[in-house]
Amino acid sequence: MLLKKEKLFFLIALTSLLLWAVGCGKSPTGFLGGSILIAGSTSVQPLSEELAMEFMNKFPNVKINVVGGGSGAGIKAVQEGACDIGASSRELKAEEKNVKEFVIAKDAIAVIVNPANPVSDLTLEQIKDVFSGKVINWKDLGGEDSPITVVIREEGSGTREAFEEIVLGKGTKFTDQAIIHNSTGAIRTAVAQTPNAIGFISFGALNGEVKVLKIDGVELTKENVLNGSYKLARPFIYLTKKEPEGLTKQFIDFVLSSEGQKIIEKNFIPVR
Repeated sequence: MLLKKEKLFFLIALTSLLLWAVGCGKSPTGFLGGSILIAGSTSVQPLSEELAMEFMNKFPNVKINVVGGGSGAGIKAVQEGACDIGASSRELKAEEKNVKEFVIAKDAIAVIVNPANPVSDLTLEQIKDVFSGKVINWKDLGGEDSPITVVIREEGSGTREAFEEIVLGKGTKFTDQAIIHNSTGAIRTAVAQTPNAIGFISFGALNGEVKVLKIDGVELTKENVLNGSYKLARPFIYLTKKEPEGLTKQFIDFVLSSEGQKIIEKNFIPVR
């Protein structure tokens, strides 16, 4: 009789443990299990892929698929329930704010010139004038009497879209004299090799090959991005249709944890 009671107690305890594990999004072995679909910004996509890879290494029973499509597509997908997490590399518009937002990182856009260029500081308005073709000579910006070579990314680039939104604004287009490159590395190399060039790249792609301009007297540093004084900055945002739960919550919690933020810090600016 005592043995039967012990067996019954064990079965009850085991059942409770299994129910607890399922409720936590874990398999009976203690590993997380299931799948997540992340869709949206192509700028956030490489970061999402790196975070997903690390998370899947920790939990082999989890499968995370990351696709692009752009910020607008990601916002729409999560609103319609077509993905678990939407990714945006811009602030949401008022009419889009019917989802949950989680800022996972910040990215800054660096305006770069050749290291030999004596110009070191431009206003946001001067930068707009240069990239729109209104100002075409460095002498008008305190530099040498040389024509400005404008180098930009191709259409569809998330960095280009953010630059257009923050710097050019509505109704202003890039100069048709701009040289177009289809990668961050190509922009950086072109500016490094062309004395009169100016371009823009992500903060995470900076190295010693180019010179970063101050904007309105503010240097590009992580601290200045976080305190809002450096204006060419944008958030990387994860979105969910409702308050996240289960595996989706576990992944977002990982991204916002010290471990996830250390991964982000390699190339971007952590928010925690």
